[in-house]
Amino acid sequence: MLPPVFRFAPSPNGRLHLGHAYSALLNFDLARRSGGRFLLRIEDIDQTRCRPEFEAAIYDDLAWLGIEWHEPVRRQSEHLELYRQAIDRLQAAGLLYPAFESRAEIARLVAAREREAPWPRDPDGAPLYPGEGRRLSAEQRRSRIDAGAPFALRLDVAAAQQMTGPLDWQELGAGPGGETGTVIAEPQRWGDVVLARKEIPTSYHLSVVIDDALQGVTEVVRGQDLFWSTSVHRLLQQLLGLPAPRYRHHSLVLGDDGLKLSKSTKATALAELRAAGLTPAAIRDQLALPPAT
Repeated sequence: MLPPVFRFAPSPNGRLHLGHAYSALLNFDLARRSGGRFLLRIEDIDQTRCRPEFEAAIYDDLAWLGIEWHEPVRRQSEHLELYRQAIDRLQAAGLLYPAFESRAEIARLVAAREREAPWPRDPDGAPLYPGEGRRLSAEQRRSRIDAGAPFALRLDVAAAQQMTGPLDWQELGAGPGGETGTVIAEPQRWGDVVLARKEIPTSYHLSVVIDDALQGVTEVVRGQDLFWSTSVHRLLQQLLGLPAPRYRHHSLVLGDDGLKLSKSTKATALAELRAAGLTPAAIRDQLALPPAT
């Protein structure tokens, strides 16, 4: 039996904070205790927000915490052609369609519909796609694309589910509602998710399942905020013939306001904690993790 493979996959669009430290240390500890491998992946597909100095800081912070990883580090920006090939496969299967509405137009469509009745929202609270992209004819789509209109490629989730049938995953941790064991996948809760855009040939959902498969990841250990995203990931794995890893979703590190720590809310960075005199042992203690062995 091959040893298990774990991974930590941050985006270099800001400084790591305690929430990242918890996930990275948990993955690293589980890998060491099981005799497995720990991989580091840099999820840098969003070139407008990802910066080299943030990537360098990730390496520094992890090394300071005592975390070691197997080389080479996988950087998503170096593998865009692989994601494009997967998009081509899904398009050939008739499962993708271009949607041309901007975010502002989608917001106006949702507002108009909510004057009649509440509009459905995904597990993150965002409204489901309300546009007409799926109903456009092939000629209408080609005309707009040829005219240079920006678009997003969305997955026709209903058609995809008809192709795959029911799906589930093995949960070794727990979801936000305590879900564990065999969990039924519900990708329809996300509506027709975006898998690529005109300028970026992939999305988080698509690249993460391809990377996990190509890197041989067997254990996905990540925060509960991504629990229901696993439904979409299982759908894509089945459509693309990729193996399904085991999942272990962990509780989130919360701030004083009771909300999860986030780069966007300027959560205190690990570098700031280090500058204030905290040690890696103190970080582990603060996160209720056992001492390093």
